Amino acid sequence: QVQLVESGGGLVQAGGSLRLSCAASRSIFSFNAMGWYRQAPGKQRELVATITNGNTANYADSVKGRFTISRDHAKNTVYLQMNSLRPEDTAVYSCNAQGAWRNYWGQGTQVTVSS
Repeated sequence: QVQLVESGGGLVQAGGSLRLSCAASRSIFSFNAMGWYRQAPGKQRELVATITNGNTANYADSVKGRFTISRDHAKNTVYLQMNSLRPEDTAVYSCNAQGAWRNYWGQGTQVTVSS
């Protein structure tokens, strides 16, 4: 069973930065891609950013130029660097790993941006 453990969430003022981490229980090479999604209260879950094994990154329009997704294969960890945070970025952020047969999800980490 694959485990994804997120960390790095918290409370930050608008304009600030946070770095989220997602540590996988097995080699991230075994996944086709990994990514971050978020869900704000009363809203549907939305894609934030994904990164493939070939290091191709994809971002939601709302975070382009502010967020950066990256991978550290030695640590089996994916990161989401979030800069210039806005109150509308407030959400639970969840890590996702696309396996050959199914997707895996972490438990989520809360990010709250105050105005």
